[in-house]
Amino acid sequence: MSRLHFQFGCGSLKLAGSLDTAPGSTGLLLVSGGNEIRSGAFSGQSHLAAAIASKGFPVFRFDRRGIGGSEGENRGFRSSAKDIRAALEAFRGMVPQMDRVFAFGNCDAASALMLTGGERLEGLILSNPWTIESNEEEGDAASNHTPDAIRARYAEKLRNPREIARLLRGGVDLRKLGRGVLSSLRPAPAPSTLAQEMKTGLDDFEGHVAILLATADRTAQLFEAAWESSDPRIARCEGAGHSYVDDEHREWLEAQILIALRS
Repeated sequence: MSRLHFQFGCGSLKLAGSLDTAPGSTGLLLVSGGNEIRSGAFSGQSHLAAAIASKGFPVFRFDRRGIGGSEGENRGFRSSAKDIRAALEAFRGMVPQMDRVFAFGNCDAASALMLTGGERLEGLILSNPWTIESNEEEGDAASNHTPDAIRARYAEKLRNPREIARLLRGGVDLRKLGRGVLSSLRPAPAPSTLAQEMKTGLDDFEGHVAILLATADRTAQLFEAAWESSDPRIARCEGAGHSYVDDEHREWLEAQILIALRS
């Protein structure tokens, strides 16, 4: 097993890629979310690639246009289909023994994969998909949480004696508390246009789909509010944050990816 760094074509541009070699016939394409480079936050994607490759599955990572070592203009996840297509073509060309490729994406990388409908892929592993429209990113924190999440947060605080003592000492901003309580009483928001587009993209995909949700993550909570919570493809990692940084959560994520690749 080795790690190769190289460039590959995306139209007239050159994108930066990394391949963790392995002998398996099923490969994993890692798609980075947000504006992260292919190594991921605190090298999380790099470590994940090494862990999966050590189990026999080749892993390909890349920087999309305008990110990290790749040329071009960064136009965001909604315009990343061409990048994903080029990366998949390069991956298949470099690892000719592969007959299946699964893609993993966290946050808006998961959304991008759903919007493409899983084109030319045999499986999708979608973690904490991003469903917030661009104009919803403004505003206070409460407006970007679901009512269920806000209620759960306040219930947790009320079970904590230190939080009760803080409230009695006057250490709580009552105006902020009031806004939070009002937000918790509102009905769940209607599914966003983005969420509906993602669902449409996934509807016609015939390959394997796994939806992984970190229950302590706001992005995952908003996704659940816009999705059918009984979807049998959903698996939840209790208490995990967005990037699965704790050892037990990271191990859970790796295990879920391996389950999908072995399916």
